Amino acid sequence: MGFLYCLLYAIALGIISFLLGRLLPKSWFHFDRAPFRAFGWEKDGRVYLKIDINRWQNRVPDMSRIFPGLMPAKSLDRLPDQQGLLRMLQETCVAEAVHVVLCVLGLPCLWLWPGAGGVIACLVYVLLGNLPFILIQRYNRPRLARMYLRRQKQKEGTT
Repeated sequence: MGFLYCLLYAIALGIISFLLGRLLPKSWFHFDRAPFRAFGWEKDGRVYLKIDINRWQNRVPDMSRIFPGLMPAKSLDRLPDQQGLLRMLQETCVAEAVHVVLCVLGLPCLWLWPGAGGVIACLVYVLLGNLPFILIQRYNRPRLARMYLRRQKQKEGTT
């Protein structure tokens, strides 16, 4: 029964967090402020290359591909304008915040499924279900920020 309770709890959390992430005002999220600004040790996202993030990041589920009408595309196939880049930056912040909250909210699985099962469920939920998505946001955000700031400088230079 513990497994079933954890599974239903995780599904409910996923649905609620997805909806909340869509409803939260994007203006609340600032890529250049803590906790979303890159830490020095992240070397503008390059530290994540040590775990080959550039090879596997496109293989994990992406809500913008699953729900294209509800989520803005995360692809740079066409060069987005400055507003589009800002929106992408804000979306990375929202995604990171949601996945961090999900890590914390996953802890009740320890109570729902006492013992080793709950511990394993929590570890899988955090390490496979949320941590990769946090790392992807932290890897991509500095590159998007550089593009955005470069565009902003160009715009200021032309006005």
